[in-house]
Amino acid sequence: MSKFLIVGLGNIGPDYAGTRHNIGFDIADALARKHGTFFRVDRLAEIAEVKWKGKQLIIVKPTTYMNLSGKAVKYWMDKEKIQLENVLVVLDDLALTLSKIRLRPSGSDAGHNGLTSIRETLLTDKYPRLRFGIGNNFPKGRQVDFVLGRWDNIELPIVQQKVEKCVGIIESFVTIGIERTMNEANKLEFPL
Repeated sequence: MSKFLIVGLGNIGPDYAGTRHNIGFDIADALARKHGTFFRVDRLAEIAEVKWKGKQLIIVKPTTYMNLSGKAVKYWMDKEKIQLENVLVVLDDLALTLSKIRLRPSGSDAGHNGLTSIRETLLTDKYPRLRFGIGNNFPKGRQVDFVLGRWDNIELPIVQQKVEKCVGIIESFVTIGIERTMNEANKLEFPL
């Protein structure tokens, strides 16, 4: 049975729940919920496990806070003996509009502290990531407030649609691979 590590990035605690920066946690929660499993607190993360279509998914929400996400990723990769190409990191992306999702086999950190931590810990940026566009509709100097802010009511229906679509993208990634999944996922456009 092939194993996959699905890592939703976010920050722990009620202050961060429902914020743009925690969309990785929200997608991990939706994936676990769809497959009828629950998270438990374990080393450096909350984890849930799913056996589905001959695959084992280890779903991880690091409890290290965003800036130290790499510690949790490396620990669970090593513990579960998961290959780098079977890791999928799910995160928010300011550079993408809310209407977009991007699946990539590798890439730069693009200023995202979670990705920086993972790159520095794994010593590579050659791992798959699913970027959830959050847009950049904020005044100059207010980026942190925007990223750590909660979704506007007008955004919530699109966010929910995208979360559900991301669950399907993750399932596709583990069953048919990144190349075929990218062809479909990266064409998606959600109406604003």
